[in-house]
Amino acid sequence: MSASEMIPISPSRIGMRPTLWTRGDWNALFGFGTNILVNMLVLTGLLQFVLKMPPEIVFGRILPAVGLMMFLSTSYYAWLGYQLAKKTGRDDVCALPSGISVPHMFVVTFVIMLPIGAATGDPIQGWEAGLVWVFFQSFILMIGGFVAPWIRRITPRAALLGTLAGVSIAFIAMRPAFEIFTTPVIGLTCFAIIMVSWFGGVKYPKGIPAGLVAIAVGMIIAWGSTALGLNYGGMSVDKVGAAFSSFGFSVPLPAVDHVFHGFKYLGVILVTAIPFGIYDLVEAMDNVESAEAAGDHYPTTRVLTADGVVSLIGCLMGNPFINAVYIGHPGWKSMGGRIGYSVATGLMVIVLSWFGIIALLLALIPVVAISPILLYIGMLIGAQAFQTTPSKHAPAIVLALSPHLAAWAKLLIDNSLAVAGTSAAALGLDKLGAVGVLYHGLEVMGGGAILVGLVLGAIAVFVVERQFVQASAFALAGAVLTFFGFMHGETVGFAVTPGVSVAYLIVAGFLFVCSRMEVTASAPVETLPEGAQPAPAE
Repeated sequence: MSASEMIPISPSRIGMRPTLWTRGDWNALFGFGTNILVNMLVLTGLLQFVLKMPPEIVFGRILPAVGLMMFLSTSYYAWLGYQLAKKTGRDDVCALPSGISVPHMFVVTFVIMLPIGAATGDPIQGWEAGLVWVFFQSFILMIGGFVAPWIRRITPRAALLGTLAGVSIAFIAMRPAFEIFTTPVIGLTCFAIIMVSWFGGVKYPKGIPAGLVAIAVGMIIAWGSTALGLNYGGMSVDKVGAAFSSFGFSVPLPAVDHVFHGFKYLGVILVTAIPFGIYDLVEAMDNVESAEAAGDHYPTTRVLTADGVVSLIGCLMGNPFINAVYIGHPGWKSMGGRIGYSVATGLMVIVLSWFGIIALLLALIPVVAISPILLYIGMLIGAQAFQTTPSKHAPAIVLALSPHLAAWAKLLIDNSLAVAGTSAAALGLDKLGAVGVLYHGLEVMGGGAILVGLVLGAIAVFVVERQFVQASAFALAGAVLTFFGFMHGETVGFAVTPGVSVAYLIVAGFLFVCSRMEVTASAPVETLPEGAQPAPAE
């Protein structure tokens, strides 16, 4: 039975006009909206304080283009949800969440825009290089959309959701968890407010959304502590006053000339654009699979093509950040989100980005009050991988998420050493190994983590199911991807990590031999006589 055939359909409601806004959309709007808000606040901080972009570029060119792209994306996915609800006659369809790809936001900043801006002494050239990066990624997504459905058909759900769980635990849940306990008076209080509502079912007076209650309480604690001289949350009147200087009205303007200026950095850009385009491809497939596990079947090709098209439009208008379907559909659906929350979020982003309000919000709301929402999403997606797959596939899920832990640990180490003005290579891998930090292992296992997790998870599932031919095929795919640097490597090339590639070949051969050995599949299990005890292992 296909996935689409498994969707519950209400025959009497097929073709009826779906409800555009429900009470639960308020919860999803404040939850997803604050998620988007956090990402936009971080993005603005990177542009202003890391890349040193001029304010007229940040607030006059980039943010308006970001707003346009995200409005197009959220509106399209609301329309797609509307069509699904109309087709199936269901009133519980939830639109796919989407927005700026957070991992790519950091990659394009620190790998593309910052080095080029620093080398040339001109942040504008860094911006132009970022535009070219998105330009190529957009086409990779559009082309990949026609391949993705086939990949979904042959890849076990535990592998798709397992590698997604790794992303959610390592890169969505961990930082917010640390922020919560860095300022626990605000963070832990807001987390409890969200937990009892979204997990415990507690309703707040007059149906006020839990996300709004958490933010309001966080602001009260933060500003109250500032008045008392305790300064929880880092709020100050001076920051609010300075934020008003960013007010104004700016609409996105074509930036085609800037895109073409950035083509002179094409060699540097393609090294990361190709592998991260594939990363986007797999991540989008994972998120579509996650939505299907929650009951909403969306066509993968249309999703990926839409991501590519809206990213290209944003790029041509000056946005150096790519669009992506977000992790978290089951979370927004479970809190009552349907169709309207997606469009409302897009309208919110238009207002925030075109009127320069982002800086003011950054000065008014303590980020730690928003962190619990991201932790909630990380928890939910991590749990979904185990809840919607057979229990015997649990070991495969753990294996699939482990490369992301390696990538996360390496990132922390690299950033810490960079602040100290050194690196792992400068310190010496032997010295790090002597204190238990196996840096090279983290580097190899965490390179291309989302693909590594998918391949390892698929191999494990097929081994559990004793389908050794399929397991061998995925191991062979791992060898090819590793040879060209898409897995277990930092760059695309030839024989990037040849030892790992050879190891995958050996594993593929071994698994294929297992498939030929009929004894592995058909040998009877030896039973002991009644009352006999098994001998201890030697």
